[in-house]
Order: sequence, then structure tokens, then C-alpha cells
Amino acid sequence: MIRRIKYTFICAVLLSCIAPVFAQTISPELRAFNKRLIKSDVSFTFPAGFKEVKPGNTGDYRFDYGIASADNDCEIWLKVRSQKDNVAEYLRKGNKRVTNPDSLYQDMGFELAKAFKSNTDDRPLYKRSIPPFTLNRYNANLGKTYLINLADEPETKHYKFAMLVVLQKNKVGTVMAVCFANDLGPRFFSNLNRASSCLKFN
Repeated sequence: MIRRIKYTFICAVLLSCIAPVFAQTISPELRAFNKRLIKSDVSFTFPAGFKEVKPGNTGDYRFDYGIASADNDCEIWLKVRSQKDNVAEYLRKGNKRVTNPDSLYQDMGFELAKAFKSNTDDRPLYKRSIPPFTLNRYNANLGKTYLINLADEPETKHYKFAMLVVLQKNKVGTVMAVCFANDLGPRFFSNLNRASSCLKFN
């Protein structure tokens, strides 16, 4: 009995020491991002081999959270919005009404891709629809990707390329991820693969 009490006491002491360490690993940025995730019905799993970074901002476009590969050759900025927030933002920009809230993800993605695109690149944006079997992995209904040649700007940390992924779950909201790199070689796509399951709709 005494041995069991001692064991319980030791466990309690160890847990009281460990708990503050775990609490400190949740940064204010991640805590704020978690609130946004709950509001948008999205789950996030921090990908192995990545670290937290501060995302940049371009004009009116604000991102919620940023991660980067350990060797700093790939950076990903994340943004999640509920459908209610999407509609409010659309109306705030001077639009008078929304006929189909589930289609707003297309405008959001296109406008963001244009904002990032280099002014010296006259080619049209390279856009693709995400196939259904990939959308199913994220519990999403619709989605598009954009491959972008970036302007050499401090706002995008002087990265050369970006891949923008936009996912939409009808009547729920939108997930946007911008993946930055200076080289679109095998390592970039390996990093993308490792981070590919970090966000999904519930």
C-alpha cells in the first residue's frame, strides 16, 4: 500500500513538471491558429521535420500560421476561413451580394495568385482542378492549385516560386496553403508530401 502511494506521488510530481513544458511548446501563434481551426471545422497536425515560422503578408492578404522545413528550403503559409467569414470578407470588398457562397473559393484563390505573381511574367496563371480522389483525403468538395512565378519581394521573403492550394468544403469553409521554394526540384515535392496531410476538414 505504501509502495503504491509512493508510486502515485512520484507520477504526480513528474506530470506536474512535464505539463508546463508541453504548455510552453504551444506558441501564441499556434494557439490563435487553433481557435481559427475550430471556427472553420478544420484539424491541423504539425508535420514532422518542420518548424514554426512567422508568415509574411501581402497587401490585404493575411495568413494565420507558417511552417518551414528544417533546412529552410521550403516554407508554407496557412489560412483557414469559415464560409461566414468568406462571405463577410467578400462583402467588405464592396461586392453587393453573394449568389453562391460555395464558389467564393475560386475568387479567393485567383486573387491571391494574382497578388503573388510577378509583374514581369506575362504568361497566364497555371491553374489545375484538384481531382476527386485527392479531395477525399481532405474531406473537401472542390479545390484548385496554382503554380506561380513570384516577384522578388521582401513580403514573400524573396522566394522564387509558390504553389497555392485552395480547398473548399461546401457550407463549411476554405483552406488555403501557399508553399514557397527557390527550386522546384525533388526536395521541394518531398517536403510538400511530408506536409500534405497537415490540414483537413473534419
